[in-house]
Amino acid sequence: MIVKKLDVKDYRNAAARTVEFSDGRNAFVGPNARGKTNLLEAVYFAGVGKSFRTPRDRELIKSDAERAYISVAADKECGRETVKIVIDRTANKRVAVNDVPISRMSELMGVCPVVLFCPDGLKIIKEAPADRRRFMDIALCQVSKAYFAALSRYDKILQSRNRLLKSGGANDNTLAPWDELLATEGARIVKSRRGYVKRLQIPTAERHAFLTGGAETPELEYEGAEGDGAEEIKAALSAALKRDRESDLRLKYTHSGPHKDDIKIKVNGVDIRTYGSQGQQRTVALAMKLAEMQLLTDVLGTSPVLLLDDVFSELDSTRREKLLAALDGFQTVITATDDDGFAQFGVNIIKM
Repeated sequence: MIVKKLDVKDYRNAAARTVEFSDGRNAFVGPNARGKTNLLEAVYFAGVGKSFRTPRDRELIKSDAERAYISVAADKECGRETVKIVIDRTANKRVAVNDVPISRMSELMGVCPVVLFCPDGLKIIKEAPADRRRFMDIALCQVSKAYFAALSRYDKILQSRNRLLKSGGANDNTLAPWDELLATEGARIVKSRRGYVKRLQIPTAERHAFLTGGAETPELEYEGAEGDGAEEIKAALSAALKRDRESDLRLKYTHSGPHKDDIKIKVNGVDIRTYGSQGQQRTVALAMKLAEMQLLTDVLGTSPVLLLDDVFSELDSTRREKLLAALDGFQTVITATDDDGFAQFGVNIIKM
C-alpha cells in the first residue's frame, strides 16, 4: 500500500493542509511546534481510527473550529482506497471508506494499515504490560476483524463481571455465566497473541542483528494462560478464574485473564524490561516494529506505511544509517528537525 495524499482541515493547528507523498521515504522536516507530528498523527488516525497521543477525539479539532476533517488516499493492488473522517465537537466521529459510511470501526481495520514508532515506543519494552498488550492488539486488529470483534466482546464481558463484583451481588452462581464467556473469548485472544509473538520472534532477531551487527540476540515469549489450542487455553483460563475467585470477591475486580498478560523480552538471557540499558531497549523496540511491518505485509498482502515520529534524534549517525537502510522497500513517513543524512537515501523532504 502506498499513501499518496493527505488532506486535513481544522485539524490540530492546521486550518487546511494537503500533502502528497512519494512511494518511498518521506520526511516532515522543520523546527519544533510546526505541526510535523500532527500530520503524521492524521495518517495514523486514518489507519486505526484513533490518535496515539490522546484518547479524546475532540482535542484534535482546531480551537476555533466546530469539526476537523481527515482524508487519506492510498493506492493498493486492488486500486485506490480512500478514508475520510469527520471529528465533531457535538457528535461521534464519522468514518467513510471509499465514500461509503461505516457503522463499525472493525470495517476500517486493514484499509490503510500503519505501524508507528514514536518517543513513547520504548514503552513496549520498559513500561507496564498494558503497553505490550496494546502493541499486540493494534497489529492483530489490523489483520483480523475476528480478533477485533473478540477483543471488543472480551472487554465488554470483563466490564460486566467487574461491575457485578463491585455491586456486592457476586457469588459463585452469579459469576459462573460471566466466567464461561470470559474464558471463551479470552482463549481466542490468547491463542492469537501467542501465535503472533511466535511469528514475531525470527524477524525481530533478524532486524535486530542488522541494526547491531549481531552482537546480541533478542528472545520474545508470550506470558499468559498455557496452551496452544483454544480449548486448552480456555480450560487454563477457567481454572485461573476459579483459583482467583476469593481474591476477586474481596478486592472486587478480575485478577486473571488476557487483560493481565505480557510479553517477556530477553537479550542474551537477560530480561531487558527491567535490566536493559536504554540503548538496548530502543534497539529491540525498533527491531520489533520493523518485524511488525514484515508480518503485516505477509498477512495483508500489502505493506503498511511506517510512521517514525522524532526517532532519528535519539540515534547516533551509524544507527540512523542502519535504520534508513532497513526501511528499503517500505513507504515511510518520518518527522525530524533536520535532514542530516537523508539525501543519500533519497528521502522526499517536506518542509514545515
